[in-house]
Amino acid sequence: MGAVVVQADVIARKVTDEPGPARAAIIGHFGSDVLRADGALDRSALARRVFSEPSERMVLESIVHPIVHERILAELEAHRSSDDIVVLELPLLVETGGRERYGLDGVLVVDVPDTIAVERLVVGRQMDVADARARIAAQADRFERLRAADYVIMNLGDETELGAMAEEAWRWMQGLTNRL
Repeated sequence: MGAVVVQADVIARKVTDEPGPARAAIIGHFGSDVLRADGALDRSALARRVFSEPSERMVLESIVHPIVHERILAELEAHRSSDDIVVLELPLLVETGGRERYGLDGVLVVDVPDTIAVERLVVGRQMDVADARARIAAQADRFERLRAADYVIMNLGDETELGAMAEEAWRWMQGLTNRL
């Protein structure tokens, strides 16, 4: 709809795929078990390890989050003086204090019950049920996310319904003061 979209997960993927401090620290801590034969990061192996052991997830987050934070700040700053509407897609908004941390003007949450989220992860990403549940359990619960929201889209219907809700959300975003 014309927004500039900054995706924390895309940034995180870049900083862990490209040579640099995050990738080196991940390999240094987790070892070659998290590499595929071609040298690429084996995200499935890393996910199994960090979602089964909370202390390992904390280590990974302590490596990746500061670098992602700096890149998000740079992306937001690049658009601060423009008339662009910037959408920061931040899955860990509640856990990282994202509203305050990034000076967000509004928070939109796309919500779905956990049972449907698990089903979508299993079908859409071919995750096993236990892995999907572990990922959801590692995040703030949906009620914490809803409490943080200024605007909520309930993602229960088909793509046509979701599109109509997105158009309404776009109108809401256009009315925000700072557009960040």
